[in-house]
Amino acid sequence: MNDQLPALIIVLPLVSALLVNIAGRVGRSYCWLFTVLVMTAVTGCALGLVSRVMTQGIIHYRLGGWPAPVGIEYVVDHLNVLMLVLISAVSLVAAIYSGPAVQREIPEQTTSFYTLFILLVAGLLGMTITGDAFNLYVLVEISALTGYGLIALGQGRAFLASFNYIIMGTVGACFYLLGVGHLYIKTGSLNMKDLYQLLPSLYSSETIAVAFILILAGVWAKMAFFPLHTWLPNAYTYAPTATSALVAPLMTKVSVYVMIRIIFSVFSPEFAFHISAVRHLVVWMAVVGIVTGSVMALLQTDFKKMLTYLIIAEVGYMVGGVWLANRAGITGAVLHVINDALMTLSLFLVAGVVTYRTGGHQVRNLQGFYRIMPWTMAAFTLAALSMIGVPPTVGFFSKWYLMLGAIHGAQWHFVAALVFSSLMNALLFFRIMEMAFFDAPDPAQAWVGPEAPVSMMAPVLGTAVGLLAVGLNSRVIVDRFIQFVIPAGL
Repeated sequence: MNDQLPALIIVLPLVSALLVNIAGRVGRSYCWLFTVLVMTAVTGCALGLVSRVMTQGIIHYRLGGWPAPVGIEYVVDHLNVLMLVLISAVSLVAAIYSGPAVQREIPEQTTSFYTLFILLVAGLLGMTITGDAFNLYVLVEISALTGYGLIALGQGRAFLASFNYIIMGTVGACFYLLGVGHLYIKTGSLNMKDLYQLLPSLYSSETIAVAFILILAGVWAKMAFFPLHTWLPNAYTYAPTATSALVAPLMTKVSVYVMIRIIFSVFSPEFAFHISAVRHLVVWMAVVGIVTGSVMALLQTDFKKMLTYLIIAEVGYMVGGVWLANRAGITGAVLHVINDALMTLSLFLVAGVVTYRTGGHQVRNLQGFYRIMPWTMAAFTLAALSMIGVPPTVGFFSKWYLMLGAIHGAQWHFVAALVFSSLMNALLFFRIMEMAFFDAPDPAQAWVGPEAPVSMMAPVLGTAVGLLAVGLNSRVIVDRFIQFVIPAGL
């Protein structure tokens, strides 16, 4: 069974998406439990792959027994095994959390929601594990199409937000596919390892340069990298609570992973970073994205929309860290992919509890919440301190590496952007804490009883504790996994 884990981690959710649809026709109440069980099994597969990678090294799995580059190959290494665990764990938490929110917000769409939920997870896992450039496109579209559907299940402006997402997502996918087409024309191969071996002799070709630019543009559109970010705020804000808890922590982070994979496993750092003017331009774009996202977050009165602009700023952290093109910066970027997923998950879980209890997600809905929802606000406080970068929470450690990378690369504007963003986060979150602590609660919200159902509060509190646990073990993650990702020359 262990030998089949690379295939099982994809096949299991794909088959389960059909089964949950059938279960929903028997009774909608079965969908939530079935989804939780499937995500638990997927998480077990991911942990099993961690054990195998740590003991055996990189795993190559040939689909149908066809050898690469003819057949599609799945590859599990020290980088994507971290992503597999992250995706499966976040999906499990989001699945457990989703039950009451789905029942209250979209009860008639329960079956559709959980079918799309599982398909989205399958697409994200496939994007992470595949070693084939075209298969990556197929899996990107699986995750994108299901993401569009999950967002469109919301009310009000969700349909228009989803439509805007479709436009940008389709443009991004077309750019990526055109880039892969250029690579295939020049090499006759789609296997990433094979491309990595074939491309060095073609680096002088303008076609390869165009392919690289097209692929990067497509991936940047998918991850909402500035200035291709305009689709994200409304999409994540008006999506159902349970959808936001899944897509907000994962979609942009998996796209950042794809960018890292393309640079390191298809082209090479030497090719990607050798033109210093381009490298500096990307870092400058990241700086503008960080500053813009942080300022826009401060201007919001909608709590969820505020969090979406923070995501845009965090994407700038990760992209800029990679394009610092040194060991510390790339270490910080990869570590921040993990840390930001956890921080974003924690904050959107809190936003969901606020929405569940108050019926809205405006910042003003949080007034007096330290008195009436102390456990929820304790989780919020930990997540806020993580976003600011206060040790020993997860946000501090990845920002530390990013800062070191910027200093080593003499990218002082990136250093300034990191400091500015942290200060803006402090201003933003301390303002909310002040209101939640000192302002009187709205009499209509001053209920007596549990803050939220157990299936919502357990993920909220568990994720908050995880911000400390992962932060304290950051060195283990770097030493046992991330160090193997970065080429020796950087």
